[in-house]
Parts: sequence; structure tokens; C-alpha cells
Amino acid sequence: MELTGNSELPSARWRKSSRSSGNGGDCVEVADNLPGVVGVRDSKDPTGPALVFTPAAWRAFVAEINRPA
Repeated sequence: MELTGNSELPSARWRKSSRSSGNGGDCVEVADNLPGVVGVRDSKDPTGPALVFTPAAWRAFVAEINRPA
């Protein structure tokens, strides 16, 4: 995982979870259309920094947070 500026992900297509509220502002946005990386950013600060995961690390993260407690 790395921290990068959004300007380094110019072709990213950001999307919000379908479970996000319609009010916006309290969402995590993900860009998984980039080769070899998955970007994650805060919707309240779309020009701010983004976390960058490898696809394998992102899959592991999502699997872990979706695992029953």
C-alpha cells in the first residue's frame, strides 16, 4: 500500500459503493480500472491523497472486511 496524490492517477474512474448514502461526503471511492493498482480515496477530498493497493492486496483487504466476525 502506498499514499499518492490523485494527480498521479489521471485515468482513474472513481466509484462509490452502492451502500453509500445519497448525501455524499462520507464515502470511500475506489478506482479499479487501472492496470496493476487499485486506488482508494475519501470522497470529501477528491483532490487529496489516495491509497494505492496492488490488486492482490485489495482483494485480501475486501475479503477480510467481509468475513463474518
